[in-house]
Amino acid sequence: MKFYNRVSELEELANLHDQSASSGRMTVITGRRRVGKTILALESAKSVRHLYLFVSRKAEALLCQEYLEEIRRIGALPVIGDIRNFRDIFTLLIELSRTERITLIIDEFQEFFSINPSVYSEIQGIWDRNKATCKLNLICIGSVHSLMHRIFQDAKEPLFGRADRIIFLKPFSIAAIHEVLVDHGHRDIRSLFDSYAITGGLPKYLEMLAENKSLTHKKMLDFILKPHSPFLAEGKNLLVEEFGREYGTYFSILELIAVGKTARSEIESVLEIHSGAYLAKLEDEYALIAKHRPINAKPGGRLQKYYLRDNFLSFWFRFIYRNLSAVETGNFGYVREIIERDYATWSGKILERFFHDLYAASGKYNRIGSYWERGNKNEIDLVAVNDLRKELVIAEIKRNKSRISLPALQHKAERLLQEYQGYQVEFRALGLEDAVEFLPSGVR
Repeated sequence: MKFYNRVSELEELANLHDQSASSGRMTVITGRRRVGKTILALESAKSVRHLYLFVSRKAEALLCQEYLEEIRRIGALPVIGDIRNFRDIFTLLIELSRTERITLIIDEFQEFFSINPSVYSEIQGIWDRNKATCKLNLICIGSVHSLMHRIFQDAKEPLFGRADRIIFLKPFSIAAIHEVLVDHGHRDIRSLFDSYAITGGLPKYLEMLAENKSLTHKKMLDFILKPHSPFLAEGKNLLVEEFGREYGTYFSILELIAVGKTARSEIESVLEIHSGAYLAKLEDEYALIAKHRPINAKPGGRLQKYYLRDNFLSFWFRFIYRNLSAVETGNFGYVREIIERDYATWSGKILERFFHDLYAASGKYNRIGSYWERGNKNEIDLVAVNDLRKELVIAEIKRNKSRISLPALQHKAERLLQEYQGYQVEFRALGLEDAVEFLPSGVR
């Protein structure tokens, strides 16, 4: 699949490369696996002198032998002895970069924790002594969010404050997903929404589905629900390393959120545990969930729900992990029936997020959210606010928008409107077909 999107990220990386002509620059690219971090880094460096080093779990001395071979490809090596430590590799590259800019990409940077944790303090010492006099453009890539956060954003760690930029790479926008689908012959809005809902805009997933000609709802499920499908174990492969031995508890919490148990009290009543510490880690350390509050809620207000930030993981926990026994015995027909039965309900919340993202991408509103009152009363799916122009959109969202009553929506909004006196208010009934107005022409 060709390279898509990432315009602002490429511009930022190009600026940092230019700045490295006068002194070293350190950039961190993080984000979940399959989001395209490595491809972004390599795309940014394809026309400049660069070196790509992958940190695999092997002895440090063996890694250094591998890295020396890569270094020989980009330039002559000075006479050196036996190199068995990464600090010597890094020192060598610093020396090579004194006269010419070099972009050094280190992938899976967090793996040094397993190989030799002292590497981070060694890099810090070498970097601090040489940054001002070298021309090294260092890009550190990492997929384990908790470890990358610790390495670069924990004040107790040696590399804290050393990164010139930390780029948290997000999945593709809806517009970028649309571009991928159009290039593969799919212009219909249903395929766009299902691709958004099931892949979450992850480039690797879109690439796999595109290569297998599986970009319609039916063909996506055909590809996902078959023996040896890469999607079946994907959630476990992504998260077991993050969670370690307690992954069972974390998985149970994520499964409950995926099936609609979004309040802490609901989670605790099912699992019979105190979930506060787990939820805090899932939100702050792992960046897998987020709090959802009414748009007018005060900071720290108690009226809140949790949701999975990642659409694919929401799908995986709701339909694959929840039916793992059937998956492991190869009973894909049963899982398919469950998906067909519950997909509309599950994707209803994803459709709300779909429109939130479309309204946000329009650039017309400074605040976008939803609204509900205590006891989940008077729920409103979308509230978009432009405080500068005093404009307000209040919308209900359904797959079949003929079921929406605008008078009922206006009644639910009575209390909310008290906070927006003087605003021009537009009430809307939104169905999937209305997404067309936010997209380039040619979608049907």
